[in-house]
Amino acid sequence: MLDTSARLLRLLSLLQAHREWSGTELADRLGVTTRTVRRDVDRLRELGYPVHADAGVSGYRLGAGTKLPPLLLDDEEAVAVAVGLRTAAGGTVEGIAESSVRALAKLEQVLPPRLRHRVRTLGAMTVPLPDGGPVVPPDTLTVIAAACRDHETLRFDYRSHDGTESRREAQPHRLVSSGRRWYLVAYDPSRAGWRTFRVDRLTPRTPGGPRFTPREPPADDLAGYASHGLSTAPYRYQGRFTVHAPAARIAEHMSPSAATVEPLDARSCSVTAGSDSLDELALWVALLDAPFEVHGPPELAGRLRTLAERLADAANGSTRGMDAEGARDMEGAGGVRE
Repeated sequence: MLDTSARLLRLLSLLQAHREWSGTELADRLGVTTRTVRRDVDRLRELGYPVHADAGVSGYRLGAGTKLPPLLLDDEEAVAVAVGLRTAAGGTVEGIAESSVRALAKLEQVLPPRLRHRVRTLGAMTVPLPDGGPVVPPDTLTVIAAACRDHETLRFDYRSHDGTESRREAQPHRLVSSGRRWYLVAYDPSRAGWRTFRVDRLTPRTPGGPRFTPREPPADDLAGYASHGLSTAPYRYQGRFTVHAPAARIAEHMSPSAATVEPLDARSCSVTAGSDSLDELALWVALLDAPFEVHGPPELAGRLRTLAERLADAANGSTRGMDAEGARDMEGAGGVRE
């Protein structure tokens, strides 16, 4: 049988990992009587943990308290929290950096020396790369997350990529983080379809809308769904390629919002990317440094041939074909969309 202190830690771990336990289930797990379980629950309450018991059901669950009780973390959990706080200190959530630094300082004060050394070594040997991307107020994230959880219609002001302001209503499903930006995947009843919204362009309005019945999500892989929409949908041209290189090698050169990469076999992958310029698509796929085939759009093959001829001429020191008409053709390739 576990001693009292070890048993309390085990009881707390069980309560944290499960929504609700009966007294009999906890007693079986801990190898004690239900009476001992009741005493241990009382001890946890004295320490500040809000353990609730349903009258007449003898069920126990861990609730949210009015104050933060002592945190009980194993070694790997403590290091993971410290690393997460260091990462958040330079992240994309507005105002969270200072809070993360304060929380990290408090955590390091109570870490055992062996763990404190690991965390500080990691911090000393890591150089953060400034992102410079848009930041999101944490209140916006919590409002959206609560609406997703409670199936409540979200009302918000939205600024599109071209600066157009609009008032929108959507049924939120999930938040997606690309590391640099936050996105909301939601169903838009007014447009009868799923949409992906940039959260930094979104301002929630209060009060929210009515509750809704959740729909089947647009895909099992929401991260892949969001990546596909962000890398192609906003653009005039959608390039589709087969690249003869492993998907993992190609994916490591781009962010999820730049392109969608799907393996075809061990040596090739399907790549989809969008752009408002055919020339940009042509140069982008050529710089992947792997053989590739073009499946669309139809105009892209012609642009690749033209660019290939010009690059070959440049490599040979020739100016063949670079007359005024050719220069004008190059300037206008791909078009510009405001």
